[in-house]
Amino acid sequence: MQPIVPFEPVSGSAIPVGPQWQYQIKWDGTRILAYTENGTTRLFNRKLRERTYNYPEIADTRQYCMAESVILDGEVIALADDGKPSFHEVMRRDGIRRLERVGQVQKAVPVTYMIFDVLYVNGEWVTNRPLAERQRLLADIVIPTPSVQLAASFPDGDALFALMEKNAMEGIVCKDSASTYTIDGKDNRWIKVKNYGDVIAAIGGFTLNGGVVNAVLLGLYDRQGLFRYIGHVGTGKMTKAEWRNLTDVLKPLVTVKSPFAEAHPDMKKDTYWVKPQLAVKVQYSEWRWQEGRTLRQPSIQSFVDVPASECIWQGPPD
Repeated sequence: MQPIVPFEPVSGSAIPVGPQWQYQIKWDGTRILAYTENGTTRLFNRKLRERTYNYPEIADTRQYCMAESVILDGEVIALADDGKPSFHEVMRRDGIRRLERVGQVQKAVPVTYMIFDVLYVNGEWVTNRPLAERQRLLADIVIPTPSVQLAASFPDGDALFALMEKNAMEGIVCKDSASTYTIDGKDNRWIKVKNYGDVIAAIGGFTLNGGVVNAVLLGLYDRQGLFRYIGHVGTGKMTKAEWRNLTDVLKPLVTVKSPFAEAHPDMKKDTYWVKPQLAVKVQYSEWRWQEGRTLRQPSIQSFVDVPASECIWQGPPD
């Protein structure tokens, strides 16, 4: 069973209305598909990178799914101390590369698999069935556990989005109940409406305070392959230990020449330049497209396992 690239929602600023629409919470986690065949389960993210050993509590679908063979689609989430989903926390699990650390981090960062779709059941692809039918099938085959839940759908998008705003959560996903599932597809049958923006960007420079990195300069590659500056960020959810670790990673990458295509007023004289190799997910309140194309109030959420070359400038955000 080969992993597939999952169906993605498009970005939107307006919540669609109509009897065919249903609304789900946009969890601030990591997309994971579970593949079970011949008694073996493997987990892959949307970039087709395997994560089977990162999440042992969901790595055997037979513990929570009655299908003999199945492909499940969902989001793995972890909660912060405030009880809200935290991308930073789930990346502590997703970023594990040494298997001997899995048990220790599993105890420190419990996760939940929020399943919202099914693609394949008992030897049959069900991607051409309507979403509403796939959801009924999910309810028949999945048995919720403390680590596995079925994502709820709500009938009122405005009310759900207002709740996300009140709780400073990521946003909602609006789905057409008649929508089929297009593998490696992306269209407006699924629409994400965010309470705030986020982007995955590469680090091109940093500044120090007391010998420790206290801020990084971020960029994206445009279609011509030029590395464009998008912001300077020194806040977020990173701990002091993570800033120290970042310092150890970045210092060997220092180069004499700036990797950015052009200078910017944010670039201070004491900036250290690095070859873009490390990517981070950054949350922001606004993308000031007309004001130097920089992010307003950016904050680092976590490091991500994405090559810097895939941090691509997509143009003005939706």
